[in-house]
Amino acid sequence: MKPLILGALCVFALTACSNPEAERQQQEAAAAQERAKREADAEGIGKLYDAAITATDWEKARIHGAALLDQFPDSETAKRIEPGFAEVREKAAAAGELRRMQALWNYNQVPVKGGTQRSAAIYSKDRVEVDSTGAKQVNLVFRDHPEWKRHAYLVLQSSDFAKVCYRACQVKVSVDGAPARNMAAHRPDTDEAIAMFIDDNRGLWRQARKAKVIEIEFPVLAGGTRKAVFEVGGLDGSQMPNWD
Repeated sequence: MKPLILGALCVFALTACSNPEAERQQQEAAAAQERAKREADAEGIGKLYDAAITATDWEKARIHGAALLDQFPDSETAKRIEPGFAEVREKAAAAGELRRMQALWNYNQVPVKGGTQRSAAIYSKDRVEVDSTGAKQVNLVFRDHPEWKRHAYLVLQSSDFAKVCYRACQVKVSVDGAPARNMAAHRPDTDEAIAMFIDDNRGLWRQARKAKVIEIEFPVLAGGTRKAVFEVGGLDGSQMPNWD
């Protein structure tokens, strides 16, 4: 019996010595410490977010902001950034779209007699079927040559433009969905490339610099016309000095 009595006395002693209030305070202190740690972690991400905003790096700001709102939604830092985060997301999307369109352009500089030939070229968004060999992309090129001067032209990969264009013809140009307008064009008598020059290269350049999308409809050898769509919004004017 003595062991049982001693065990009961020990349990009674432990129960009597426990302090519910002290335990509650310990739990509250631990919870407060955890909250403080989370607030500190949230503040750290918030500083990265603020730095990205200051640098107008909207895509990085979106990443940090999304992480902050996802991981620490109840933090004071999250409450601070949340009202303006929708605008940051919009700016990040616009920045990403601009970067995508910038990557569509190819720039080239080639030493030639008398100086340097510069060009800016972009392929059509979709393939265009101009003959029975299948749909292919159309190339839009702006070129600046020391001797041949400035030109803007379309290049096909197969078939040809309409025969009438060897003299003179019209292409229809639409900017950002606006009604199309006619622009004079001609197909030079050369076998070097299947190219058709748009006579007002300066006018087409100005439109490309302001627009996001340009559509050019042109007559083809197979009959009728075809339309090529170019996402020109990322054109870098500095690559073609003195064109602006």
